[in-house]
Amino acid sequence: MLRLILGFVALGLAVFAYASLIERYWWAVRRHHIPCLASGARPLRVLHVSDLHMRAAQRRKQRFLAGLAALEPDVVVATGDLLEDASGLPAAVAALGAIPARAGRVFVLGSHDHHGPAPRSWLRYLWTHDPQTAGRSNPWRDLVRGLEEHGWQFIDNRTVRVGDIEVLGLGDAHIGRADLGALRTRAAKGFRMAIAHSPDIVEEVARHGYDLILCGHTHGGQVRVPLLGALVTNSTLPLRMARGAHRIGNAWLHVSAGLGTSKFAPIRFSCRPEVCVLELVPRNES
Repeated sequence: MLRLILGFVALGLAVFAYASLIERYWWAVRRHHIPCLASGARPLRVLHVSDLHMRAAQRRKQRFLAGLAALEPDVVVATGDLLEDASGLPAAVAALGAIPARAGRVFVLGSHDHHGPAPRSWLRYLWTHDPQTAGRSNPWRDLVRGLEEHGWQFIDNRTVRVGDIEVLGLGDAHIGRADLGALRTRAAKGFRMAIAHSPDIVEEVARHGYDLILCGHTHGGQVRVPLLGALVTNSTLPLRMARGAHRIGNAWLHVSAGLGTSKFAPIRFSCRPEVCVLELVPRNES
């Protein structure tokens, strides 16, 4: 019996060491083929970046982001939680500011951009998705200003044009900042994309006729059980949609598992950190 107990303890320690020392630094570039454009439209490459949770000391993450320029995206979208604490501001602005895009770059903010992390029980995530607002305030206004100086557009509960695309950006519904009055029911032709940090609002957005919705926040579950998948999404999103591309009504939804973690939960298991290249093609090419 003692050997069995010691074996389980050793296995647990090995899994924790892998999750905290290896997988959370094992960044991936994932590609998704999404048939959401009108017939005859030119294919579009969208780079989706989310949940950096940037801190100043994260040099390896910054080097990974520097290599994304080689992907040559048409549009770059960042869906929030770009900061972990105030120390990460210069690194986040520099790293994102150096990623080029042919048509444009847009972003929204997440709860961590407004508030830094605070210690809380990991088990709490199993039965609630209460927002975190207890940490020290983060310099989100400086983040917005810095990215805008590098040519990014901050779209907070409003719509902008990026090339031929109509893009709606919503505030983080997880902390009550999404204004659903900004939604526009489809009245004209043309591709429409919505971006938000939390996926809590995706069903309402899909009902308004948007073609593609991009979100982050879930970390893909962060800890996934092989063959079973995510245990939590920290949102109203079903577990099967914790990451990747999915249909929701007539819309496509892409949820990024993100690049980072809170410093109070520095692990990933069976859920590599990621950025995603979305190859958008006409619907008749599915």
